[in-house]
Amino acid sequence: MSGSDADGTGHGKRPNEQLGSWFVRSGWSKGELARQVNRRARQIGAHHISTDTSRVRRWLDGEQPREPIPRILGELFSERFGTVVAIEDLGLRTAHQSPSVSGVDLPWAGHQTVALLSDFSRSDLMLARRGFLGTSLALSAGPALVEPMQRWLVPTPPSGPGPADSAGVRRPSRLSEPELGLLESTTAMFRQWDAQCGGGLRRKAVVGQLHEVTDLLQEPHPAAVSGRLFTCAAELAELAGWMSYDVGLQPTAQKYFVLALHAAKEAGDKPLGSYILSSMSRQMIHLGRPDDALELIHLAQYGSRECATPRTQAMLYAMEARAYANMGQPSKTKRAVRMAEVTFADALETREPEPDWIRFFSEAELNGENAHSYRDLAYVAGRSPTYASLAEPVMERAVELFSEDTEHQRSYALNLVGMATVHLLKREPEQSTRLAEQALHVARRVRSERVNTRLRKTVDTAARDFGDVPEVVHLTDLITAQLPETAEAV
Repeated sequence: MSGSDADGTGHGKRPNEQLGSWFVRSGWSKGELARQVNRRARQIGAHHISTDTSRVRRWLDGEQPREPIPRILGELFSERFGTVVAIEDLGLRTAHQSPSVSGVDLPWAGHQTVALLSDFSRSDLMLARRGFLGTSLALSAGPALVEPMQRWLVPTPPSGPGPADSAGVRRPSRLSEPELGLLESTTAMFRQWDAQCGGGLRRKAVVGQLHEVTDLLQEPHPAAVSGRLFTCAAELAELAGWMSYDVGLQPTAQKYFVLALHAAKEAGDKPLGSYILSSMSRQMIHLGRPDDALELIHLAQYGSRECATPRTQAMLYAMEARAYANMGQPSKTKRAVRMAEVTFADALETREPEPDWIRFFSEAELNGENAHSYRDLAYVAGRSPTYASLAEPVMERAVELFSEDTEHQRSYALNLVGMATVHLLKREPEQSTRLAEQALHVARRVRSERVNTRLRKTVDTAARDFGDVPEVVHLTDLITAQLPETAEAV
């Protein structure tokens, strides 16, 4: 074992009972936990980490590991148990963090939002270049997350003059209209790349572009130009958050989402703010916090009810259904699904102009979200075949539509995996493995740890429940041979 992840604090005098309790309940061996820590470390670029069973034993005996291991352990146990497991819950200490890189309860003021975006994007770029994402970010959940986000709706007084115009003199913006348009079209291009190729391909490029925009925001501009720059910053920060989420960097993703919401507020763009809140909601569902997801979606709906387009409202209803499904509330899930369908039909009839960020929410995406709501209900209801049967035709329609869409390949892979899980719920392993193998072919073209993780979990479930089925054995071998172990965050 390399000594480069050795701890500076030495052995603790008492065993770490909190970490030991989570470890025992996880069912992992010391070797398996060590392998998972090493794999996650490689994902985030911490190539100096090389953990083995003796190191895990020392943690359980009370040794305090250095960053980023506490953060990695928190993420691994959070994913294992489907809930947020804070570093402190594991009996571990975190490195001191400055207010600029920690927490989500941030000031709602324009110049501070710019400074925070600049600091965080610069830190992300610098630490990524060193091959180590470094700073220990902790996920926020519950009231600690939801209550600060509620201030998105509270009017704030205009910011005072910045250092560049403290004398009250407003110089013309050095940005021309074509240059502003190019910034906006570049953001749309990054979004298209993410949909096609996954979050692992261009994350650093998006973060770099965000940092450039924050530099521009520190110069004096007319109000209209500043508003467009803040919108651009909000969209880029949301996309950086989404890509971070896609490659498994959950605390980093949450931080970008929060900063994006602050920028959207400065831009006065409530529909964009509601979209950012929906991304945060999706992350909370992924982390096993549907109650938090529902509060965030309701906040998004309340804040944009008079200005969001029908397509945006349909997307919010679909996410509301996902939250209700994961809370095990069938009637509310079905109502939200129906509202999503009706509102989406309105969007098709009115053909109202739409911002680029909602263009992804197509008929395929609508069907995929609603099918996953029924699928999630089936799991919450104890693998209910009734809800699995409700999910099947809707998921089939989503897969059919995505198969014709070359732009949204990650969504195609996710819905193939979703369809595979539906067949597992219906105890149809042969059909499940056929779809999972299709998803594998797409996954190899898409740099998305989210796709890879869902595919691995689906195959693990198939192997556990139908390990004697030849198709399942073949697929398990195929996954082991072909699916990459890691997806670097770049």
